[in-house]
Amino acid sequence: MQKMIISGCNGKMGQVVESICKADGNIEVVAGFDVNQAKRDYPVFVSPANFTGEADAVIDFSSPKALDGLLAFAVERHIPLVLATTGYSEQQLAQIDEASKQVPIFRSANMSLGINVVLDLIRRAAAILGDSCDIEIVERHHNRKVDAPSGTAIMLADAAKEGLNYTPEYNYGRHDRREPRPKNEIGFSSVRGGTIVGVHEVIFAGRDEVLEIRHEAQSREIFANGAVKAAQFLSIVTAPGLYNMQDLVAAQNQGGAQ
Repeated sequence: MQKMIISGCNGKMGQVVESICKADGNIEVVAGFDVNQAKRDYPVFVSPANFTGEADAVIDFSSPKALDGLLAFAVERHIPLVLATTGYSEQQLAQIDEASKQVPIFRSANMSLGINVVLDLIRRAAAILGDSCDIEIVERHHNRKVDAPSGTAIMLADAAKEGLNYTPEYNYGRHDRREPRPKNEIGFSSVRGGTIVGVHEVIFAGRDEVLEIRHEAQSREIFANGAVKAAQFLSIVTAPGLYNMQDLVAAQNQGGAQ
């Protein structure tokens, strides 16, 4: 029986993670971390430092504000950490890298298997079409999402960057520019409205033809399910390090993760 902690347990994503864990007969949620102290079927702590029990992994769907406490807890207790939160600063990303030298950490801005297939497609498309096409990314999310562009949109741009033979500039808005579009940029457009779970489109616009690669998330469950699989993956990892969805997919292909 795997013992799991859910950080952000009273948020929408945290509750979806909880339901997936409960449906799995091999997972027990032993605690939750959340500033919202609404009662669950397990104890909920404001601070990770207040938890003294045993756990195999922490799944975090909370806020970048929670990072310091989570990293300190994971390193001190040597408990693997799955970071599914987005919106980290460059300084926070450096903190995560440093902590991963001491404890296994799994971080991905998007836990969907489909998105990770899309990343591979974008690398290939950029390598073939990058010199002849302009690359634009359009992302759509619900009206409660606070960061823009999304972490996934940046992941997609980074994948395109890997395939290009030049270093692109990321353009997050053209409202203050009055000039033709430069060749060496990747543009981002963010839409916020309603209850859109997540839609990402990568556009390769060339002369007289356009290629679009699109991914649409139709429920939060795909992200929660991916995070649970990531936590299960970390339970068989003994070495500290920074892991991602590519590591999980590779392990599943080798039969190393459930």
